Amino acid sequence: MNEVDALDIVQSAIWTVIVAAGPAVVAAMLVGILIALLQALTQIQEVTLTFIPKIIAVLVVTALSATFVGQQVLAFTQEIYGRIATGF
Repeated sequence: MNEVDALDIVQSAIWTVIVAAGPAVVAAMLVGILIALLQALTQIQEVTLTFIPKIIAVLVVTALSATFVGQQVLAFTQEIYGRIATGF
C-alpha cells in the first residue's frame, strides 16, 4: 500500500461520513433556521425552544434515510474488504 492508496481510502471514508451524516445535519440546520426565524419574528428569546424540534427532525430523518445510509456504509465496507482481499 502506498500513499495514493491511503489517500484514496481516507477520501472515500470522509465522503462516506459526509453522505451518511448529511440528511440529519441538513434537517437539523433547516429546523434551526426556521425556529430562529420564528423567534426573530415573535421576539421569543427562549434558548431551549430549538432543542426538541431539532431532536424530532433528526430522529425522523434518520429513520427515513436509514436504508440509504446503510447502503453507503455497506458499499464503503465492501470496497475496503475488496482492497484487503486483493492486497490493495
